[in-house]
Amino acid sequence: MTASEPVLSQPDDRLWRDGWYRFAAHQPSPNYGPRPSGSCIDLIVLHSISLPPGQYGGDEVQQLFTNQLDWQAHPYFESIRGLTVSSHFFIRRSGELWQFVSCDDRAWHAGVSSYRGRSNCNDDSIGIELEGLEGTRFEPAQYATLAAVCASILQHYPVHHLAGHEHIAPGRKGDPGPGFDWLHLQKTLALGSSYLPQGLQG
Repeated sequence: MTASEPVLSQPDDRLWRDGWYRFAAHQPSPNYGPRPSGSCIDLIVLHSISLPPGQYGGDEVQQLFTNQLDWQAHPYFESIRGLTVSSHFFIRRSGELWQFVSCDDRAWHAGVSSYRGRSNCNDDSIGIELEGLEGTRFEPAQYATLAAVCASILQHYPVHHLAGHEHIAPGRKGDPGPGFDWLHLQKTLALGSSYLPQGLQG
């Protein structure tokens, strides 16, 4: 998917089917569950990930999210052996978009977390992983894809908050970190400052 694709002009029912986004490559993960009854999907959580850390372009992230990672393929993988996690979306450095869990379901991306007065952010959030290293910069192609998918999510779900993993699990997580340009994303999506994490609101 590229920024030039007319995603916003498509009827909503053509963009989504049962929580799956049309312009993503689909690779279903077994690591998910139902959302609690009555949950309101009002938060997007941004993360950064690369496997091994700082190495880009491989299939290790997809393998991790689908329980297919070879734990012996790299020394770092021993430190995460047995981890069962997932995210709704993953955006490569090239801007390529992958989806692993229906946005109608609960992906396992947030862990122990709390935001806007609620705990267990997995219950009512959509998780998006950006291929990158915590604290480093992200690519223009990633911002373009992120803006496109966020715009569609905002049209389809009652989202009113965007935050990083660092904001919902402070002290435990630090991604996506200072290399992520929140104000650029806000401007691209034409959102009010109330959508941004605390500390970035005007």
